[in-house]
Amino acid sequence: MKWEFSGRVAVVTGGMRGIGRTVADGLAAAGAEVHVFDRESGELPQGMTAHAVDVSNSASVNEAFARIGKPVHLLVNNAGITRDRTLLKMSDDEWASVLTVNLTSAFNTIRAAGPGMVQAGVGRIVNMISINGLRGKMGQGNYAASKAGMVGLTKTAAKELGPKGVTCNAVAPGMVLTEMTLALDQQFRDKALAEAALTILPDTSDIANAVLFLLSDAARCITGEVIKVDSGQYI
Repeated sequence: MKWEFSGRVAVVTGGMRGIGRTVADGLAAAGAEVHVFDRESGELPQGMTAHAVDVSNSASVNEAFARIGKPVHLLVNNAGITRDRTLLKMSDDEWASVLTVNLTSAFNTIRAAGPGMVQAGVGRIVNMISINGLRGKMGQGNYAASKAGMVGLTKTAAKELGPKGVTCNAVAPGMVLTEMTLALDQQFRDKALAEAALTILPDTSDIANAVLFLLSDAARCITGEVIKVDSGQYI
């Protein structure tokens, strides 16, 4: 697909690598002015600016949006962490840190970006969740809860901001072939593939294609939805 985002300002959290980086690259290639929020800034290609931001901290997020200095039209909440452990063995910090980084960060960025979107009369928000936020996962109670919370946040933002011309949707991957998952033992990818209806697992471009569609005007009448890109793992 050939997307067109000229004249649009975009923020991608967790965009220095993996899915977030593929989304950021796609936005920049389609003409958007892209701002990447990540824990550490680094070198990025022309058309993309890196910002060192703690997205779990509202002051850090607000300062980053102030540095951009103009309305943001496109927001992708991709930042996230895992601290896997079964519920009965999980520490307070393992629970709280995942909820804060994964869920509170999305609230922080939506609250910061929302006024500019309302001012511009147009906005697109895409939250990256997970099929495990829809079905649960042993050893991922904190992660699943954070992603399930993002579903509720997505639908609420869609209701509240829709009258102002802003859409909010979510993309739910299953296992994605990233550098991290490719470094795992083959047995983990084999288990995911055994769950899937298709014979391949998605890579970062498959997830990015869904995100870019939801950010585009082709999806102007889609809001409050969760699109699973998981090769059929969920079913």
